[in-house]
Amino acid sequence: MPTALLYLRDAYLRDVSATVTAVDAGRVTLDRTVFYPTGGGQPHDTGTLGGARVVDVRKEGDEVWHVVEGPVPDVGASVEGHLDWDRRHALMRTHTALHVLCGVIWHRWGKAVTGGNMEPLSARMDFEFDPLPEGFAATIESAVNEELAAARPIEVRFMPRETALADEDLIRTKVDLVPPSVTELRVVDIVGLDKQADGGTHVRRTDEVGRIRVVKTESKGRTNKRVRIEVHD
Repeated sequence: MPTALLYLRDAYLRDVSATVTAVDAGRVTLDRTVFYPTGGGQPHDTGTLGGARVVDVRKEGDEVWHVVEGPVPDVGASVEGHLDWDRRHALMRTHTALHVLCGVIWHRWGKAVTGGNMEPLSARMDFEFDPLPEGFAATIESAVNEELAAARPIEVRFMPRETALADEDLIRTKVDLVPPSVTELRVVDIVGLDKQADGGTHVRRTDEVGRIRVVKTESKGRTNKRVRIEVHD
């Protein structure tokens, strides 16, 4: 039975009332969930489900499996789930900061993302630079913080695949690599700055992120440069 992914439409939902649809050796699936499963460079959520701790969340096909420590509910049971909100919100701030970083670099230098990963309030992202511009770290830190302070609204909407493939702003995020079976794409739009096909969780405005600090830049190959950031209040 597919799991309804409530976080796709409202990342601020912290709690869920759900029904257990399957159980397998210390992990359960639900008919609906607010728990984000690891994917797209964003780590899984944690929290509680009934009387147990949720310590890992993974998506397999259309089902989301919640790995729990503690009493495992039975199939058909009604359970209450609660996120560790501080962790989730930190990941939302971090994810949005990365999109702002992408937008600034794209508009200034036209460089595409080659990879990335995040933890709560820290992250890395790789770009197609050869080499990095002089004074890059200080320049990009200032520019990103200026965009964060601008309080740009962040909109989430769902777009037909054909429409997404015709959008030049989305082409750079390689939406053509999304499997053909996906007919509708979720698009995260930092209005006026960055628009990407994305399944992760984000804040509502850029100023909710706070500020970033570029802690390090690294070379990961002739045309691949890494930027490491921290997010601060």
